Amino acid sequence: MSEPEYRQAAIEDAEAVAAVINTVVKEPNPVGFDGPTTPANVQTWLTRQGDAGCIFLCLIDDKTVGFSALDFDTQQPDTSVLGVWLLAEHRRKGLGTHLAELALAFAREKGYKRIRGNLPDNNETALSFLSGIGALVPIYNPEVVFELPIYEEHD
Repeated sequence: MSEPEYRQAAIEDAEAVAAVINTVVKEPNPVGFDGPTTPANVQTWLTRQGDAGCIFLCLIDDKTVGFSALDFDTQQPDTSVLGVWLLAEHRRKGLGTHLAELALAFAREKGYKRIRGNLPDNNETALSFLSGIGALVPIYNPEVVFELPIYEEHD
């Protein structure tokens, strides 16, 4: 297995992103998606994001094994919505953290002040991950929205 490669997704990556989504939604407590999707839906998502959002891919041996997505919040212009998804066999290896860091750097560059996301009930893996990247997650309330303040990076 080669080293992971990371890059921003393009329209041509819609099939690979849809494949990851269609795998993770079959798991208990899926996060962020109501069900399977199509490459056409992912293309629409990427197009709708324009320059205000992004999807970063993690590839191993030229296969997409996960992605992070940063989408704008239509209700709060200085807030973006973060999600990170990895195929099960690639979790707990630091790949998701790296994907999240790419999305956070993008958010800083775009001037976002806060990042939000959803955390479903009984998803201890997601809770652990989000706590590890600094998200403010109220653990007393299931089905919560987490918030991650964005701070400027200093050299």
